[in-house]
Amino acid sequence: MTDTSGLPSGPNGDDAAEVVPGRGAAGPGAGASATGRGLIRRRERRWVQGAAIGVVLLVVGAVVVGWTVYATLNGNITADEAAAAELARYEKERPTSLVRDAQNILLIGSDSRSGDENAKYGRDSGTERSDTTILLHLAAGRGSATAVSLPRDLMVDVPSCLRPDGSRTEPMFSMFNYAFEMGGSACSVRTVEKLTDIRIDHYIVVDFNGFKDMVDAVDGVQVCLKEPVDDKAAKLRLPAGRVTLDGEQALGYVRARKSLGNGSDTDRMDRQQRFLGALVNKVQSNDVLLNPGKLYPVLDAATSSLTTDPDLASLRGLYELVRGLRDLPTERVQFLTVPRESYVYNANRDQLVEPEAERLFERLRRDAPLEVSEDAAQNSGDSGAKASASPTPTFHGNTAAEAGCE
Repeated sequence: MTDTSGLPSGPNGDDAAEVVPGRGAAGPGAGASATGRGLIRRRERRWVQGAAIGVVLLVVGAVVVGWTVYATLNGNITADEAAAAELARYEKERPTSLVRDAQNILLIGSDSRSGDENAKYGRDSGTERSDTTILLHLAAGRGSATAVSLPRDLMVDVPSCLRPDGSRTEPMFSMFNYAFEMGGSACSVRTVEKLTDIRIDHYIVVDFNGFKDMVDAVDGVQVCLKEPVDDKAAKLRLPAGRVTLDGEQALGYVRARKSLGNGSDTDRMDRQQRFLGALVNKVQSNDVLLNPGKLYPVLDAATSSLTTDPDLASLRGLYELVRGLRDLPTERVQFLTVPRESYVYNANRDQLVEPEAERLFERLRRDAPLEVSEDAAQNSGDSGAKASASPTPTFHGNTAAEAGCE
């Protein structure tokens, strides 16, 4: 008899019996049902193989896309190597950090007119000024974040700084804005450190266009206006009530002075703080953070507008800085202005109010808690009395939780 144990292999090397036209299945007992089972097994194996290949391709594609996105965002950030070198030159005279894991970041809003987008806000003089400067303190453990506005007209001691052309300025007592205009980020950092005795761990510079892109990336930010706004200088026309500002409108809103409030820089800084609080609320919302389609434009806009110290000039660096802030309650994100009053020799300039300013700086140096309240006096003079009777001093300000429309 013919031995049927060595049946020829079918396609793909399986052991299904070969069916020859005009004849039955090879071998006794190998009927149509046996042949059908073989075909089903082949199809199942092919499906599994195809699915496996599809999964592999999907994973590889996701890795490629993920790496491309990471590389794009990572490459957006500009590292300020010159400022880092200048700060290293003066390392011995800089303050030391007192609390491990607490971080102090100097946020600088540049009014540079360079580039096509920024040029429409004025003539490019070849220099840039710090339109807005905020000292951001992140508590150890990231239980709170405190943003302190520093007025651009505050009279301070500005050290000798390196100009872009390689020359050096003379030390002088001048407006705080002068530091960034003459010596860029490094000069601003050294000036703030001399003023506060607080070690600045990182610095971030954002220009006009970057600010606008951030607002547009979150589909606008809502503010509440008590009365209509018509400011030709800021190119801003807004109705009273709840208004969602796009990037261009938001820039005009935070920079306007004459048409909003009492026209003072104090009122402008309060408005900036409230807007930033509303922006924090929008970015923290699940609609943005948990939606990749919305999150990527936000990250792209944010990173494209940043110039930072080299240690922070990467997505990894930024992540290490802000990790844990996503779950930070908005009532623990605090905004205030350094205690100050009109300069004694020029009402259009500012000076610190003491001892309240030093009390604030001392709390930040030690990473000690502080509170903010709109009921506290504008220059925090009343909060000084409260501080002596309470372990936690209260300064004039607000929280991100108070930034929305009621």
